[in-house]
Amino acid sequence: MLQFIKALARDERGVSALEYAVLAGIVVVAVAAVGAILSSTSSGLPSIFTSLMSKIAGLI
Repeated sequence: MLQFIKALARDERGVSALEYAVLAGIVVVAVAAVGAILSSTSSGLPSIFTSLMSKIAGLI
């Protein structure tokens, strides 16, 4: 029984899965934060595209 507990303590397969889960959570939070920042109506991504399209239309 003691050997089983020692072998269980040395097993690192679950640790890798936990690390991937934490990393995936960090990526999701980062993507959500960037999306929230860029989707702001006053100075975000929509205003950048509007400005870009009006400059292109002015050049045409």
